[in-house]
Amino acid sequence: MFADAFGCHTSFHNGRDLEGKQESFSGCRTYNWKDKYFEYPPEELILEKIIQFLSEEDVELEKVEPGDILFVKPGEKMPVDGTVLSGESYVDESMITGEPLPRLKKRGDKVIGGTLNKNGALVFKAEKVGKDTLLSQIISLVEEAQSSRPAIQRVADRVVSYFIPVVLAIALLSFTVWYLVLGKPLLFSLTTLISVLVIACPCALGLATPTAVTTGIGRGAELGILIRNGEALEISHKLSTVILDKTGTLTLGKPTVTDIIPYGIDEDVLLKIAASVEKNSEHPLAESIVNKAKEKNIELVPVQSFETVEGRGVKAKILEEEILIGCKNFIQSENISLPENVRHDIEELEQQARTIVIVSQKDTILGILGISDPIKPNAKKAVNLLKKMGLNAIMLTGDNKKTAEVIGHELDIDRVIAEVLPQDKAKVVKDLQKEGEIVAFVGDGINDAPALAQADVGIAIGGGTDVAIESGDIVLMKDDPMDVVLAIDLSKKVMSRIKGNLFWAFTYNSILIPVAAGVLYPPFGITFRPEFAAFAMAMSSVTVVSLSLLLKRYKPKLSQV
Repeated sequence: MFADAFGCHTSFHNGRDLEGKQESFSGCRTYNWKDKYFEYPPEELILEKIIQFLSEEDVELEKVEPGDILFVKPGEKMPVDGTVLSGESYVDESMITGEPLPRLKKRGDKVIGGTLNKNGALVFKAEKVGKDTLLSQIISLVEEAQSSRPAIQRVADRVVSYFIPVVLAIALLSFTVWYLVLGKPLLFSLTTLISVLVIACPCALGLATPTAVTTGIGRGAELGILIRNGEALEISHKLSTVILDKTGTLTLGKPTVTDIIPYGIDEDVLLKIAASVEKNSEHPLAESIVNKAKEKNIELVPVQSFETVEGRGVKAKILEEEILIGCKNFIQSENISLPENVRHDIEELEQQARTIVIVSQKDTILGILGISDPIKPNAKKAVNLLKKMGLNAIMLTGDNKKTAEVIGHELDIDRVIAEVLPQDKAKVVKDLQKEGEIVAFVGDGINDAPALAQADVGIAIGGGTDVAIESGDIVLMKDDPMDVVLAIDLSKKVMSRIKGNLFWAFTYNSILIPVAAGVLYPPFGITFRPEFAAFAMAMSSVTVVSLSLLLKRYKPKLSQV
């Protein structure tokens, strides 16, 4: 009995030690993304130079404040977030976005703290420091996500709460049957009782979910996919519909004026009027009109008044003349009729997937502008992969129906919902949910916040903004729609691993607890010694953790999706 007890003690502690090291290794490996992040920038980093009011001084990182002017030499890491004031250099942002190629940064571009300056010197203005930097937000977000508990974890915890008293009952029952009913020796009966208690492993059940979730979220972070919580992982693998906002998600979000059709006035005059009004707007289409005027060196004129009609158009006054600029519905809602030649030109441009902007002076149409937003290179591939995964892909846009259908056809999207105002996007999501669909909404996180919040899973693409990080359940750090597919595929792999872990844990306990209780002794004379039971218990936990760690090797094979 002493040998059994000693062997049990040794096997138990050696096994638990091995399990503990494995769990520790799991923590280290799953937090590997964080270890990499914390290398950028080092805690005691001293900035080589800080230029403030044309003077230079060395300042500790924690003393840098928003508004400071910082100088970063080639090979140094960006200490904080900011905007480049002068210089050009390629910056390695792979630790944030997962993109292998460095990005060119020049005047006006944003830089992210912790990224590596490659070949040129940059002077930039600090904007976010300390806990406000994007890097700090990412670390906080992923730590919070890794500590979250999906519904499947709560089910496992509930099972464990019943599991322990059941095991105690089985252990006492085995002792009672062998000692009192069958008259076996006390030592034999006690051995079965101890073996049952030792071999039972609620640890494996308890570790099955959190190790997989933690590892999966950590791997996602390495790939530039930030998952806010375990629940998002769980729901993502059950999705039935993915709604993709067109602008900024499927298209580059950088519209350009491709067609200028004036009626009764010079082309440059039409552009001058439109750009003078639109310079007061923050809409992407307005920016494209202003950029076209700059490209043609057209001097703009001041505007007396300016009013935005959200999602439809703008009203302004130039030299006391009322100017209206917007979509066809907006112009017609102002009781302005469209002549036959204007309608014909609009239809032709719509067939070429142009977004139409109409310029009018009171009730006279001055001209129309055709604006195109190029489709992202991987957009069509991403849509086809989503469909291959059995998901309904829907494109949502504020564009007119004809233009939207042309783009939808180019992308192989079967269903297009057009002419949707920003404030109505959430309603589209809600209507689909009422039909029983489990919906993911993919948007740029700027004007899509209500829809992202309404969706079962909100996916913010190109998450370099605060709004994107706050509004999405999943934040994609790159502007690549393929990452939408990758995020869903990763969630499926994680949930598959969780189910595999739980199956292993239940199978282990279901088979070995009866064996430890002695069910094989009458027919075969087989018993389970306590030291072997301890070893088996520890190895069951090690197996679960090891299976979860395989997620660290996850590499997207999207061609096989």
